[in-house]
Amino acid sequence: MKHVELIIIGGGPIGIACGLEAKKNNIEYLIIEKGPIVNSLFNYPVNMQFFSSSEKLEIDNIPFISNEAKPKRNEALEYYRRIVTSNNLNINLFEKVIAVEQQNRQFVIETDKQEYTASYVIVATGFYDIPNTINVPGEKLPKVSHYYKDPHFYAKQKLAIIGASNSAVDAALECYRKGAEVTMIVRGPEIGKRVKYWVRPDIENRIAEGSIKALYNATVKEIFPDKILVDTPKEEITIANDYILALTGYTPNFKFLQKLGIKLSDDKKLYPQYNEETMESNVKNLYLAGVICGGMDTHIWFIENSRIHAKTILKSILKKQSC
Repeated sequence: MKHVELIIIGGGPIGIACGLEAKKNNIEYLIIEKGPIVNSLFNYPVNMQFFSSSEKLEIDNIPFISNEAKPKRNEALEYYRRIVTSNNLNINLFEKVIAVEQQNRQFVIETDKQEYTASYVIVATGFYDIPNTINVPGEKLPKVSHYYKDPHFYAKQKLAIIGASNSAVDAALECYRKGAEVTMIVRGPEIGKRVKYWVRPDIENRIAEGSIKALYNATVKEIFPDKILVDTPKEEITIANDYILALTGYTPNFKFLQKLGIKLSDDKKLYPQYNEETMESNVKNLYLAGVICGGMDTHIWFIENSRIHAKTILKSILKKQSC
């Protein structure tokens, strides 16, 4: 069983920032990532453009140069990959953490490949792994997906998109322009208020002209192989359908956090307990970083405002080591 002073679970931008900070402070560390480098970003839609400008996505003051003010997915992959490779960060890819237990003042970390012990653990796992399901009959049919990758697949198909967030709007516009017959099913009375400001006029105009159909205050009641049943304010209607993108958001792995012993708030927000000054959770020497700190409010923390977590956490660890 190998001992590492600090294990960082998650190789996204914040996990990478924590690794950089550990390396600068000569703390032995290991980043463990279940997929490729910045796995969540890799699984974003191929044409995705960030809401934030490139300088706000920078970590450790390493310049992020992009073709436009707001970079795209491929540019972000290149940026974070080069940081990992050029700094020779200690990272194990395609290795999944199964369990973390605290034993005799240290942690035992079990992965699907081996076991480690560590004095400190940082959890920076993001929230892109578990989709919010709509819980209706037929949701498990092969034609239903909670992830959107490439619009080409949906050309000449009748596509229903459930949701009205940035991901749903981007998918609707891209698939429509590749020849899909798009219907958006929106639970509220309008397109989501957090939709990127430069995209909103586009989707609203496409809906107004009838290029994209939108059903507001509507919910899917049942999914069939060739159609869907939708409840609208006036009546239940049946829509012919080939594919469904249920882009209704994602949630952190709360079960994993609870297995670690991290306490969650009793309300629907499920905020994990941690010290805001150190980012240390209620479990001694176990720290939280990034979007998981916001519980169900996954819009609170982004790369741009949680990249400071790395310095905060390493400052706390260094202080403990000096005592």
